[in-house]
Amino acid sequence: MQIFNVLGREKQPFTPIDEGRVGMYVCGPTVYEHSHLGHAKTYVSFDVVARYLRYRGFDLLYVQNITDVGHLRANEEDRVLVRAAQLNAKPMQVVETYTRSYFEDMDALGVMRPDISPRASGHVPEQIEMIETLIAEGHAYAVDGNVYFDVLSDDDYGKLSNRRVDEQQAETRALVGGDKRHPADFALWKRAEPEHILRWNSPWGVGFPGWHIECSAMAKKYLGANFDIHGGGIDNIYPHNENEIAQSECANHAAFANYWMLTGSLNVLDPDEGIPVKMSKSLGNYITIKDALRDYRPQELRYFILTSHYSNPVVFSEEALVSARSGWERLMNALRLARLRMNSAAAGDAGNGFIERLDAARSEFRSVMDDDFNSPRGIAVLQDLTRDVNTLLNSDADVGLNTLQAINDAYGAMGGDVLGLVGSVDRNENGDGKREAALIEMLIDMRGQARADRDYARSDGIRDQLAALGILLEDRADGTIWKLR
Repeated sequence: MQIFNVLGREKQPFTPIDEGRVGMYVCGPTVYEHSHLGHAKTYVSFDVVARYLRYRGFDLLYVQNITDVGHLRANEEDRVLVRAAQLNAKPMQVVETYTRSYFEDMDALGVMRPDISPRASGHVPEQIEMIETLIAEGHAYAVDGNVYFDVLSDDDYGKLSNRRVDEQQAETRALVGGDKRHPADFALWKRAEPEHILRWNSPWGVGFPGWHIECSAMAKKYLGANFDIHGGGIDNIYPHNENEIAQSECANHAAFANYWMLTGSLNVLDPDEGIPVKMSKSLGNYITIKDALRDYRPQELRYFILTSHYSNPVVFSEEALVSARSGWERLMNALRLARLRMNSAAAGDAGNGFIERLDAARSEFRSVMDDDFNSPRGIAVLQDLTRDVNTLLNSDADVGLNTLQAINDAYGAMGGDVLGLVGSVDRNENGDGKREAALIEMLIDMRGQARADRDYARSDGIRDQLAALGILLEDRADGTIWKLR
C-alpha cells in the first residue's frame, strides 16, 4: 500500500508502527449546526479509508473527535455559545442536539461509526496536563489567565503547511491579543470572562481550552504520542493541523502522526463569478446532508463523492448528482439481475469461466485501492466488471448458481464492504428476490395469454409498463425472457 503523505508532499509506502495494526485519528466536526455536504465529503472519504484498511486485514483503531468547546470565531466568540444564544438554549443542549444530528447523517450515508468519538469538553484534564508540560518545557507561557504556544520555540513550526513564521504574521488565523509575544502564537488556554458559560478551573484561573489542544490531548490518550495516520480537511492544514503537530511534538518529544491525509474541499459555483468556492457555513452556500437526502439516495451521494479522489476538490452540481445516480443504478441493475437469476439457476459452475473474470476484478480493485485509496479507479473497476456481467447475463449462456453467487459476493465485497455503495439492505434487497421474479414471470404469463387472445393492446400495455420499470422483454422461439435495463 502507498499513501500520499502531505507531510513531505510525496507518495510513500505504508508501514504501520505495529505490524498488522493501525491507529488513525481524524478531526471531527464542531457541533453547532447541522452537517452539510462538505462534511459528507470528508467523512465518507475516511470511511472508505477505514473500510479498506479492515478489508486488507488490518486491526484498525479509528478515533474521531467531537469539538464542543473552544472553536472560536475570528472575534473570539465560541461557535457553540453563539448558536446557544441564537436558539435561547444551553450550550450543552446545542452540542447534544447537533452531535445526534451528525451521527444521524453519517448513519444515513452508511458511514461506519469510529471506534472512539471523544468530546473536547470531556477531556479538559488531559488538555491542562499537556499545557503544563509545554510551559515546563519552555514552549508556552501564561499571561493574565491566558496561555499561548510560543511558535519561535519550535524550529520545525510550519513543516506541514510549508509556511514560514515570518510569513504567517499577516495571514494567521490564530487569536490576536496584545499579550502575545508573536502574532502567530496561538491560544492553548483562554481566560473566561464572567459572561462566558463554558468554563473550567485551571492553574491559570477559570477559563477554557483553545481549539487545537483538544486533538493533541485526545490523540495521545487513545492512540499514543506517535501513531500511524492523521486525517482531516485540507482547509484545516493551517492553523489547526500545524498547531497540533507543534504542541504534540514539543510536549511528547516524539513524532506525532507518521502519515497525514487531507481531503480536498467540496465546492459550489459562485452564482456571480461562476468560479468554484468552498461550501461552508460561514459563506452560507451550503446544503445540509438532511436536505440532500430528501432528493438523492445515500448511495448516490457516496458515489458522487467517491468518483473524485479524496485529496482532490470536487464541484457540487445537480448535473454531477444526476450522473452519479446513473452510474450507481448501472451497477445495481447488473447486481439485481444476478440476484434474480439466482432464484431459478441450476446448481453448478456454468458461467463460461466467469469466476476467473471476477478474480481478475478483485485483484485489480486491490491494486488501485492500494494506490492511495483511489476510489475513482475502484469504481471504474466495478463499472468494467458490470459491462461484462451484463454481457454474460443478457446472453444465451446457461449461468450456474455458483457463478451468480460469486458475482453477488464480488459486488458485496468491493462495492459494499469497501465503497459502501451496496449496503446491507441492498445485498438482500426484497428478501431473496423470489417475490420480484415471480411477479415478473406472472406478468409475462398474462401478456402471453393476452397475445393468444389477440388482445394486443393489453399485451403491449404490459410490455410498456415493464419497460418503464427497467424490465425489457425479448420474445424468442422458445418463449419470452426478461432483462433489466
